[in-house]
Amino acid sequence: MSLLFWGIIIFVIIYLFLNWFARASSKKIATTIKKIVVYFSLILAVLFTIGGKFIFSLPMWLILLSGLKIKGFTALQMYQLWRLIQFMKNSGRFSQGQFGKSQGSSSISTDEAYKLLGLKKGVSKEEVLKTAKRLQQKIHPDMNRDIKTERLSQLVNEATDKIIKTDFS
Repeated sequence: MSLLFWGIIIFVIIYLFLNWFARASSKKIATTIKKIVVYFSLILAVLFTIGGKFIFSLPMWLILLSGLKIKGFTALQMYQLWRLIQFMKNSGRFSQGQFGKSQGSSSISTDEAYKLLGLKKGVSKEEVLKTAKRLQQKIHPDMNRDIKTERLSQLVNEATDKIIKTDFS
């Protein structure tokens, strides 16, 4: 019953629109279309302004990271890097004020070091070094001259040092 009801409503709306379209002058049609486009653009701009923070956070990061010429990154690794950056921003260790500044060593915890390298506690020293080397090959500033990855490289080094000093000394 409701399908029939909605079909009739849609039919009446289309009939009224086509009837208006047939009787209206081209100037009136053009001004109406311009108004519709302006109103639709304003509504879309407001929606993107309000919801854009949430709509574009992860997809825009994936698009930007794929276009940065970081050699050897897969979509899963880009997603993991995005999660790592979000985690570090939330913990205050990788905030906007820290970009582009040379900093001394930060106090990174052992748990954060394992998360940064993507390892679990109890792995061997060789596995830690192998993982750190593999990450450095992908994000080291000498390998990616087009973008600034110095801070990420420093974080990987700090995490490796922290794990080796804490667990293997």
